Amino acid sequence: MLLISRYERMIARRYLLPGRSEAFIAVVAGFSLVAVMLGVAALIVVMSVMNGFRAELFNKITGLNGHAVIQGYGGQLRNWREVLEEARKTPGITSATPLIEQPLFATYNGRAEALQLRGMRMEEILSNPTLKGKEVIGSLKSLKPGGQQVAIGSRLAESLGATVGSEISILNPAGAATPFGTMPRIVKYKVAVIFEVGVYDYDKVFAIMPIEDAQTLLLLGDGVSMIELETSNPDKVGEILQPLVDKVSQVGQITDWRTMNSELFEALAVDRTVSFTILSIILVVAAFNIVSSLIMLVRAKTRDIAVLRTMGATRGGLMRIFVTVGTTIGALGVAAGGVLGFLFITFRESVVKFIGLVSGQNIWDPSMRFLTELPAKTDPFQTIGICVMALVFCFLATLYPAWKAANTDPVQVLRYE
Repeated sequence: MLLISRYERMIARRYLLPGRSEAFIAVVAGFSLVAVMLGVAALIVVMSVMNGFRAELFNKITGLNGHAVIQGYGGQLRNWREVLEEARKTPGITSATPLIEQPLFATYNGRAEALQLRGMRMEEILSNPTLKGKEVIGSLKSLKPGGQQVAIGSRLAESLGATVGSEISILNPAGAATPFGTMPRIVKYKVAVIFEVGVYDYDKVFAIMPIEDAQTLLLLGDGVSMIELETSNPDKVGEILQPLVDKVSQVGQITDWRTMNSELFEALAVDRTVSFTILSIILVVAAFNIVSSLIMLVRAKTRDIAVLRTMGATRGGLMRIFVTVGTTIGALGVAAGGVLGFLFITFRESVVKFIGLVSGQNIWDPSMRFLTELPAKTDPFQTIGICVMALVFCFLATLYPAWKAANTDPVQVLRYE
């Protein structure tokens, strides 16, 4: 890191471990190391959790809603097969899938809950990455068109008190017209599958059935309510879908994932920036600790510095010695912080459970956090950036004490010794 001579390295090593008479300096230096360690660990953990939170939410949300949807006016998409074909021909769109989605009510044993009914083709139900392998009880393969069966989220099942084999009643307010008015349509469906995708709001309301059964329940005939789109680059979804907007404007509108979840992702971005800024203050405090410990070391070693100067040590050499001491403390703190951060991330679920056990509170409530588990996704480049930033702070903190040491006047010091 620094081009220092052999004797400068030897002196720096001795100053890193002060003697008994300078134990207080060693304690301050130890606090500096611990502060750097905690600051780096906190930044790595928080940024990894924020990255994981965003990535997990994005994957879950787009897994069920796609990168964009073409929604028909009035809840029904006219000429949907032509729109589907047009979407599939648009460059950048990798898949287009017809869907039915409608908010309804479900009842079971006197309990009533709102649900979001989703009708999907069987091949999409079985291949959907968000649903695949997320069955808690039952199997999605057991769903059959015309079988009067439904798959519901685990939280919805808890709210209704239903399990696999239970017959729930789904109510469609827009039923058949009679001389006495519109009669709600109530159809019983057997719960064939209970799934848990990991997003609380989805597990709380979603009910999935073959698209043919959804068309029958909602009296749509052969119609659908929307077409789900996936693109080659979700960050450029607006540019990719622009050619399609005018073509479908007569029958529906296109809404992408950024519009559907703009408030959520904007809040995450702000929270991420604020958290990074606040936690960076820990590193600034650690840098001030290094400044104070080095100033104390310079004061304690004033006589040694004067002797070194009379023996031919240059000002630049003295600066290198104290810069090396301070930077070494910072580097050890950064290394320890990196290890502590990765240990916390690896065992994060155990740490969350332990904190909850000690505090007596549920610190990760899925109903408030959207996800059922604490996510984490470590970005190597971001981690390297945090470590480099911490080292730069520590290096800058050494400059003033090192300059003071280099400018010590040996004549004045030795005259009064």
